[in-house]
Amino acid sequence: MLAPDRRTVVLQTPANPDIGRRAILGMGLAAPAIAALPATAQAGASAQASHASSSVAPGRRQLGSLEVSAVGLGVQNMSRTYQTTVPYRPEMINIIRAAHDHGVTFFDAAEAYGPHEVERILGEGVAPIRDQVVITSKFGWNIDLETGRRGPGLNSRPEHIKLAVEGMLKRLRTDRIDLLYQHRVDPQVPIEEVAGAVKDLMAQGKVLHWGLCEMGPNTLRRAHAELPVTAVQNEYSMLWRGPEEWVLGLCEELGVGFVPWSPLGVGFTTGAIDAATRFAPGDIRGAESRFAGDALTHNLAIVELLKTWAVRKAATPGQISLAWLMAQKPWIVPIPGTTQMAHMVENTGAAAIRFTPVELGELNAAVAAIQVQGARLPDAVLAYSGVEAPPRPLS
Repeated sequence: MLAPDRRTVVLQTPANPDIGRRAILGMGLAAPAIAALPATAQAGASAQASHASSSVAPGRRQLGSLEVSAVGLGVQNMSRTYQTTVPYRPEMINIIRAAHDHGVTFFDAAEAYGPHEVERILGEGVAPIRDQVVITSKFGWNIDLETGRRGPGLNSRPEHIKLAVEGMLKRLRTDRIDLLYQHRVDPQVPIEEVAGAVKDLMAQGKVLHWGLCEMGPNTLRRAHAELPVTAVQNEYSMLWRGPEEWVLGLCEELGVGFVPWSPLGVGFTTGAIDAATRFAPGDIRGAESRFAGDALTHNLAIVELLKTWAVRKAATPGQISLAWLMAQKPWIVPIPGTTQMAHMVENTGAAAIRFTPVELGELNAAVAAIQVQGARLPDAVLAYSGVEAPPRPLS
């Protein structure tokens, strides 16, 4: 989800003991279906049915019924970078608050980042501006509620979700989580039971909206039917265009917003990685085949394309790649992350870039012509994506 320091890619540092997201490893509801939902779900479904046509202020976008800034800020690497270095915490707080000064109102975290530590950083960072921002977090990995120690696999049992949220609220220094995601689908827990736990938390005012990450299509449909989903979060960038196969279409059908994680291709679309790049031990990118050998050389055509467009639009390659994402749909909100103040300012500036219809058609065609080689993640990590939740037991 987060872009690394574009100037410092290779750092020979100890391997990272903490495992982040990659290293761990017009609405389709008919009126009768909406009427069958509980009252709170009916309200959410009705609001989402018209979210794509809602008018929002410049620099803002709509995720379902939730209004946020057009560009968010992912804070995953603020506790430990891809290169396994530990950023200077006071500067991370400064970046979070400066992002708000630059119009960012959407901040993305998870209990798995750190684990727990990123939520503490974000909580401190937004404390003076809490009522002016939207904060997200995620549950779903098998993480000890007290120590943050990781166990094997996933845990979305309803009782665990509720306890996990209590810990999030404390670390984030808040009384509610604006958008709570299931980080990965638990193949042992029906999604209806997950939605039920979130619904209980909503009734208590502890969660306002919910979403899913990297789920299978049927799970998204079932989740949305049980409790309207505000947003889906999946990897999406010029380097990984998998969501174009079905995720974006299904989100559009259901009236669900879309939040691309790793919108800068883990730094690739900024130009930080070239054919000579070698990754430090512990850097997950070193295990991704898209950054190795002939695949990397081939994929650098994307960077060259971005550099050409950066000149045309008086922007940077990273800004072009973010603007391209936002140009795909009005309900797409990328969450680039960084540990560098200058890069945060650069990323937020992407919201001002516009493409004419002719320009966008030209750029889309050029991107589509580049067939990315190599896998986006190791197989053991990819196994957690596209998972379908088990069916609800018959009563």
